[in-house]
Amino acid sequence: MERWTMRVAVLGLAGVLAGCAAVAGPPAGEVAALRFIGEQRMPWKMAFQGTTVGGLSGVDYDAAAGDWILASDDRSGADPARYYRAALRFTATSFDAVTLAGVRLFRQGDGTTYPGARQGVQAGGVVPDIESARVDPRDGTIWYTSEGDVRIGLDPFVRQAGADGALRGELPLPAMLREWPGKERGVRNNANLEGLSFAPDGASLWLALEAPLEEDGEPPTPEHGALARITQLDRGGRVLGQYAYPLDAIPARPGEGKFADNGISEIVATGPGTLLVLERSAVQGADGRYRNHIRLYEADLRGASDIAAVPALARVALAANNANADAAKEAPRGAATGAAAIAPAAKRLVLDFNTLGLPVLDNLEGFAFGPRLPNGHATLLFVSDDNFSKSQVTQLLLFEVLPVRPGQ
Repeated sequence: MERWTMRVAVLGLAGVLAGCAAVAGPPAGEVAALRFIGEQRMPWKMAFQGTTVGGLSGVDYDAAAGDWILASDDRSGADPARYYRAALRFTATSFDAVTLAGVRLFRQGDGTTYPGARQGVQAGGVVPDIESARVDPRDGTIWYTSEGDVRIGLDPFVRQAGADGALRGELPLPAMLREWPGKERGVRNNANLEGLSFAPDGASLWLALEAPLEEDGEPPTPEHGALARITQLDRGGRVLGQYAYPLDAIPARPGEGKFADNGISEIVATGPGTLLVLERSAVQGADGRYRNHIRLYEADLRGASDIAAVPALARVALAANNANADAAKEAPRGAATGAAAIAPAAKRLVLDFNTLGLPVLDNLEGFAFGPRLPNGHATLLFVSDDNFSKSQVTQLLLFEVLPVRPGQ
């Protein structure tokens, strides 16, 4: 089995998905575990159709078209904000190639591409920071999130584009998901709209914040975890529910004066009230190098409290979710008195990526279900954001989804 190959083609779609059924979607039942199939990498700053490939933060499978989308978080710095169309060739035992087939530029309402930071500030335009992208299961349009930038007064957003990148619309967001410069409220800069997923029936969307709101308490530390909000909205932006997800504590201590974090990097809905949640932690050692700690959890929100009307979580007591009495252990407990306790989401570890023994585990930011294998099991693809850095890699990791067996 070839796991560490680097075969990237740019010619077309022929020969893809060899031996695999062309139906994507979550597997029936819970995700019991993942079986690693293989890895592909893309060259650093690979040139493709006049653009530089890198910063891949979002991925999704387009079942109708039979290909994948890969969204870059380039803030129109190297090239205008964009996404790529790609094909993967794999079997149940090997991941053989990634084929880029096209690039589409995301466009603003007037048809122009998004500006870079300097041009955007000067012209008052919107500077994108795309962190997730999804194919609409109903019409094949592309929905994407942007984190915004509190430093230049730009709010996060969720927008819909045609497959050609042309703007179709924008999803209204609750006020609490805005940035409020100079105030201790709202989303944190560069740690907000990180996860996006359609519900399996396509009738609603899920949004996940990477880190707690300012009013929800401090982010994770090596001593304790934190609570990040996950929100369900209908296709018009109406909030259907909001839940507290318990982030792990940072799994290792950074070097003296060095950086470390942990947060949600992506989500995928698997059923009514259940999600796969990717937690990613980057810990900087004393030598200045970063080590990634990445875990995939299954979150069950069905026993969690709806916190849409709770203005702040920093001083709200936590109650155990009946589905998992240990779900709240990682989060810091508030000192509220007389306040009703909330139950956070339950979660179960599906995979600790650090146990795979990969030569490199990079900054995984996106994942999506793909075509089913001949045995009927779904596939799951993860992609890393190399930040256009020579010290990182653009890494695609492919897995078979092992469903829960009857009686388990």
